[in-house]
Amino acid sequence: MTALALVALTSLTSAGCGSNAPSTTGTAGSTGTGGSTSATDQDKAVKFAECIRNHGVGDFPDPDAKGEFRYGVSVSPAVWRKAVDACKDLQPPGALSSKRSPKEQTASLRFAECIRENGVEDFPDPANGDPLVDTTKIPSSNRPGGMTVLNAAMKKCGSQLGLTTGGQG
Repeated sequence: MTALALVALTSLTSAGCGSNAPSTTGTAGSTGTGGSTSATDQDKAVKFAECIRNHGVGDFPDPDAKGEFRYGVSVSPAVWRKAVDACKDLQPPGALSSKRSPKEQTASLRFAECIRENGVEDFPDPANGDPLVDTTKIPSSNRPGGMTVLNAAMKKCGSQLGLTTGGQG
């Protein structure tokens, strides 16, 4: 469940991606470009990941074979925003977002409900195409201990997260 602390994503999906993030971590579910990528696109996505890591998000992963990033919350919104802003010229189109299938969106909504039930009352329902986890929309994540509470809730709700990425939960 270590990957759960990273979530995904995105996604992602996506520590707070806000308006700059075309929508991530990423969902912590279906983040990415939504299709296969060429070697050049993959290289660009890897450079973007390296940039994000170099700007304070040390656990941001390289993209998978489809060019998708499976990532979630591990840093504060301020750190995430700084990294995304610093790397925006390297960010592949759609790199931090994509639409979820109806099944994935239903799982995303169950995940959000579980997060709220586990101490993050201001966790919003994710809109399809937006990040599953966007700390810019979770005011409590900016408070002392807020990220710890959010990460603990995400760990407890991991089975729902697996469904958002097409897994079995």
